[in-house]
Amino acid sequence: MAGTSPTARQRELGARLRGFRIEHGLTVEHVANELLCSATKISRLETGTRRPSLRDVRDLCTLYALDEQTSAELMGLARGAREPAWWAQYDDLDLDPLIGLEQEAAAITCYSMSYIPGLLQTASYAAGIIKTIAPKMETRIAEQRLEVRMRRQQVLEKANSPRYDVLLDEAVMHRGVGGPDVMAAQLDRVLEVMRRSQVTVHVIPFSAGAYAALEGYFSLLEFGENSDLRPVVFVEGLAGNQYLQRDADVARYRETIEYLRDRALDLGGSAELITRIRDKYARE
Repeated sequence: MAGTSPTARQRELGARLRGFRIEHGLTVEHVANELLCSATKISRLETGTRRPSLRDVRDLCTLYALDEQTSAELMGLARGAREPAWWAQYDDLDLDPLIGLEQEAAAITCYSMSYIPGLLQTASYAAGIIKTIAPKMETRIAEQRLEVRMRRQQVLEKANSPRYDVLLDEAVMHRGVGGPDVMAAQLDRVLEVMRRSQVTVHVIPFSAGAYAALEGYFSLLEFGENSDLRPVVFVEGLAGNQYLQRDADVARYRETIEYLRDRALDLGGSAELITRIRDKYARE
């Protein structure tokens, strides 16, 4: 069974329900007709993008003729998926699935060409990013977003923290946020986490020339070998965030990650470049 995150339980439940449907040779449409609901609802249950009702899970257990133990396991997952997580207390938050998946991930690979990823941001840098992206945001909401961002970083502090690999375009470090002091402190933070065995940062330098990437910011989240959770790609976008888990989509992003790694400096070269830019801010 997945860990304590409601998001992980929800996605594990969906994956198992999909497996039972395929095992019985049933289509999504057939199952929807049996439950007197839409095929979209069944599809969203299976992909973990819809919170399951206990009645739906009970009816699916009956439809798939599951034994008592298996049914109890699935009902337990359904109840767990409905439990409030720590981030549920915040009014304005559209990263619920991402935060839940971060809690369960064994490895996270992130690429950014616009700003330092949230899990590595200092409070001052994060406040500057939030203000820049949404200058008209209410102060209360901005403060909530900042608090959530700082709490998310605790995932890198826990005993079984995920391996965190970051691919960073050099341009990120030249985009001043909050002034030289804020940027110097932020790059100090990046250098600090690079000293940990669980965190790596590779910089794609300007000297690498032009290169192609699928998106300006995305993360690939992978889970342990014993997990029922499939890899997920989180893609950030102005029109909304996406969570991709089709094998073809994940494979395409894996290919892009390898391409980006080939363009990036090694760890030593990356640390040297970050230090040089950090020192430049410190002199300003």
